[in-house]
Amino acid sequence: MNNSVGNTARLLWAGLRALLVLTIVCGVLYPLAVTGIAQVAFGDKANGSEIKDKSGQVVGSSLIGQTYNLPKQNPDDPEEAAKPDLKWFQPRPSNGLGSNSVNTQYSLILSGATNKAADNPDLVKLVEDAKAAVIADNSTATYKVKPSDVPADAVTSSGSGLDPAISPAYAELQIHRVAEQNHLDVKQVEKLVADHTTGRTLGFMGEPRVNVLELNTALKALTKS
Repeated sequence: MNNSVGNTARLLWAGLRALLVLTIVCGVLYPLAVTGIAQVAFGDKANGSEIKDKSGQVVGSSLIGQTYNLPKQNPDDPEEAAKPDLKWFQPRPSNGLGSNSVNTQYSLILSGATNKAADNPDLVKLVEDAKAAVIADNSTATYKVKPSDVPADAVTSSGSGLDPAISPAYAELQIHRVAEQNHLDVKQVEKLVADHTTGRTLGFMGEPRVNVLELNTALKALTKS
């Protein structure tokens, strides 16, 4: 009987020691080591790829798109359509899972594509309306946008509905309107777009792109300088 109790006690003590050692190693030392390496080697990515403005304030993440809309006249009316603030470069549409989804304004609650076929009447109308709006919004007294000028990403949402980037073609299409709205020289805004255009990853993966949040953060700094 005493031997049985003694063996049980030894096993319990051995198990408790193993628990304590593994807790310290796996629950404290390992997370601290991984966190330290991540902060030293990949600090920006480890902290959420934050974008900061000129004052150092975090304005968002380079991984998540944002909308640039005018304030609603009636914030309590869910049916009131948001209107883009034309002072800023506009991102891709964020239709996400469709017009009835919570992900219509780059919401982080969920993400996803519309999953509608290319000939779906609702999707066709959505694209046609978006194209007409892009042409109307970006045509100025000295610069007229033609239907053939509108790139696909200007009228369609991405697979996630949260895409932070647009194509250089869509950014360039908006240059004249942004320059006019902010009383800037077109050449200044052209340089801003060129400076924030990223090429293909490693020279061959993906497509050239412009991060809209980074571009608008630089635009804000330019208009205040």
